Amino acid sequence: MTETIVISIGIILVLIGALFSALAAIGILKLDDVYSRAHAAGKAATLGAMLLLTGVFIYFIGKEGYVNFQLLIGILFVFITGPLASHMILKSAYNLKSPASKRLKLDEVKEDLKGKKL
Repeated sequence: MTETIVISIGIILVLIGALFSALAAIGILKLDDVYSRAHAAGKAATLGAMLLLTGVFIYFIGKEGYVNFQLLIGILFVFITGPLASHMILKSAYNLKSPASKRLKLDEVKEDLKGKKL
């Protein structure tokens, strides 16, 4: 009984992670500028990958009965590197003065960097 519940939770997490990853891919294709695309890739794709890995981790606990430490390391790696990579991409795009979409009303980064060397 508990095995079935744990396996079901794992499968649900995998499906939700796949949905987030698909939405991130659509966001990367449909959004206007590099800032919006990096946001979709950094947030939704990271969450999707973490949910997928967590679902597989829970599934293996329920099905096989053992803890896979490689999946834990993978979850930690995605948790650290996903947002960091998107932040670095956005910072380099801003430093290269990549144009933003017309919907951007306020540039808070310009005010923060006023007087600092890049």
